[in-house]
Amino acid sequence: NLLIEMSQNDILAASQHQNVYKPSSTSLLTTTGNPIMSNIPAELYYTESHEWLADNADGTVTVGITHHAQELLGDVVFIEAADLGRQLDAGEEYTVIESVKAASDSYAPVAGEIIAFNEALEDAPETVNEDPYVEGWVMKLKLAQNADLSGLLDAQAYSDLVASED
Repeated sequence: NLLIEMSQNDILAASQHQNVYKPSSTSLLTTTGNPIMSNIPAELYYTESHEWLADNADGTVTVGITHHAQELLGDVVFIEAADLGRQLDAGEEYTVIESVKAASDSYAPVAGEIIAFNEALEDAPETVNEDPYVEGWVMKLKLAQNADLSGLLDAQAYSDLVASED
């Protein structure tokens, strides 16, 4: 087994790294007559608990909540900072997102180590409402060796899930 250790300086450097998913203007799925699909970027992975994941192709992923999730929550007023260096299992709660309607746990889509938290959300949590897929990302994970993206939903499967909830 390969053991990778990160010092506090490595974690700090990673948290300041801005290699964050940026969707292209043509990346959103478009289906005539289906407004749900217009808010679901095609290149992302999704969970049934409404998190999205972008594979950064460098052993890290960027994670946030979906457009649908932020609509359900309403105006986001607080996001608890994720603990840098914390090891997460897939499905493990990593933060709490509070809105004017409710407080909701957010879950890690895959196993990994938290290497960055979007500190801009501490001062402007509403960014998750305004731009959930770009500026409103929540954390970055360094994938665990056993991390498996195959159990996540693609954009079409996620769109079907959202449609079934309405």
